[in-house]
Amino acid sequence: MSTLTVASDPQDAAAVEAVESHHTHLAGELAGQVSMLLDAAVRDPGGADGVRTGLVAFCDRELLPHAAAEESVLYPAAHGTTEARLLVDGMLAEHRRIEALVGALRAAPTAVHAAVEAKALQVLFEEHLRKENTLVLPLLAASPDVSLAGLLEGMHDLLGGHEHAEGPEGAGHAEGEEAPERSGGCGGGCACGGPDAGEAPELDVREVPHALRHATVFGALGAVPAGRAMVLVAPHDPLPLLAQIEDRDPGVFSVEYLERGPQAWRLRLTRR
Repeated sequence: MSTLTVASDPQDAAAVEAVESHHTHLAGELAGQVSMLLDAAVRDPGGADGVRTGLVAFCDRELLPHAAAEESVLYPAAHGTTEARLLVDGMLAEHRRIEALVGALRAAPTAVHAAVEAKALQVLFEEHLRKENTLVLPLLAASPDVSLAGLLEGMHDLLGGHEHAEGPEGAGHAEGEEAPERSGGCGGGCACGGPDAGEAPELDVREVPHALRHATVFGALGAVPAGRAMVLVAPHDPLPLLAQIEDRDPGVFSVEYLERGPQAWRLRLTRR
């Protein structure tokens, strides 16, 4: 989602990087929650309403405030330039469409309707962020008349900062160290109370761009209710990700390896 941006000063370059990083976080979390809703609409329509409620809450808490902050801070500055005036008008129209899709998701009468609205929201939001990263931010950062860093000072809804950075691969555990396996029940398939992996939604992140991968998993985990599980499919042993999950939500998720490579690692993560 990032692009090469020539900024007028180092502070503006850092501001662009911070906004793009927050965009990556938002897009990843949205993708993860939408994936869980699509899976629930097929596997467990009765449980999809809880997933939909969590997705709407995420939109109310993150996406819509982000759009409102852009309209109050970034867009007026960009609209004041001749080259961006029509672009900003189009971005504002997309904000109205995003709001309408969140409203449609909120009021969707069935799990299938909710899944359709959620996927439309994801596609539009990702394209909207691409335009901001490649068109709006470079224009503002390159302008000698605009201090992007000054505009964004203290703007939590635009810069984020509450999300955890992914960090380099391999961080969090020593090389070769195995993540602890913590599970409730026998792991499924009996009457002991452990979740059944065959009934758990599966999130395959092998084809998800690396920059979005961890945020996508965090978004999906946010949609897992207490006592339920999600199966994660990864291209490698996700030790750094497991460390970040534990750091974000200590003791909340138990982890059980179902498959250990070489082509895929499958793990069941159960919310306690």
